Amino acid sequence: MKKEMRTVYYDEELQIEAYRFVGISRAFPNHFHEYYTIGFIEAGRRALSCKNTECEVKKGDIILFHPDENHSCAQIGADPLDYRSLGISPKVMKKLVGEVTGREYLPGFSQNAIQDDILSGYLQDVHRMITEESREFEKEEKLLFLLEGLLENYEKPFLTGLPECGAEIDRACAFMDSHYESAITLEDICREAGLSKSTLLRAFTRTRGITPYRYLETVRINKARELLQNGLAPVEVALGTGFSDQSHFTKFFTLFTGVAPGAYSDIFASGREEGMNNEKP
Repeated sequence: MKKEMRTVYYDEELQIEAYRFVGISRAFPNHFHEYYTIGFIEAGRRALSCKNTECEVKKGDIILFHPDENHSCAQIGADPLDYRSLGISPKVMKKLVGEVTGREYLPGFSQNAIQDDILSGYLQDVHRMITEESREFEKEEKLLFLLEGLLENYEKPFLTGLPECGAEIDRACAFMDSHYESAITLEDICREAGLSKSTLLRAFTRTRGITPYRYLETVRINKARELLQNGLAPVEVALGTGFSDQSHFTKFFTLFTGVAPGAYSDIFASGREEGMNNEKP
């Protein structure tokens, strides 16, 4: 059995994150990210649930997730998951799309799982060059070729349709977005949204594909990522994002991201130190 390994890297030049998971057997719970995910399965099979649709993904598949797109997965068979991915913020994605198309916008993709050997090669090369801390412009070149191929062959409109109780669900989300550090209750959210508990739970889950509590957990984890990037200690982050204690925070951060808070913070430490040194007279 392969030894389990989880690593994450940050590329200052491209301003994107690169994740690498090896020998993973556990399931990932229903969650979402604030960034685009472009991933590649090196080995293993997974039952993927995304947007209330189930499918099987396997070795050789490219995985695509939009920001705020809920998804979960569980292992199929005995072979553990080997997986690499890029995390690209909406701000950076807009800029990259502008470089490719001449117009900045947030793209949408028609499928969550695709097979494309050429694009897989670009993705693997970009990921490898990030982990090797390459400074050659070939890294950016291949990233742009990857995005060009995705846009040319797999793009669709990013937003489609009007959700059930859309305005009310938006208010519920905005309330959790701005009160994530507090001990809010389901009644608080319902009062803000103007819906009964049963209606909120039904409409929220149908619209977002995730429960209100899971949404709140994910918001807290995404906020925690920002604070860790800025150099706050895990214990400070735990208290500042609504978790009851550091142990609870560490458990959920690792569950959602695949790496512990301290390991995640460490990848940004060199950039923070360099910035501090540049500020010295």
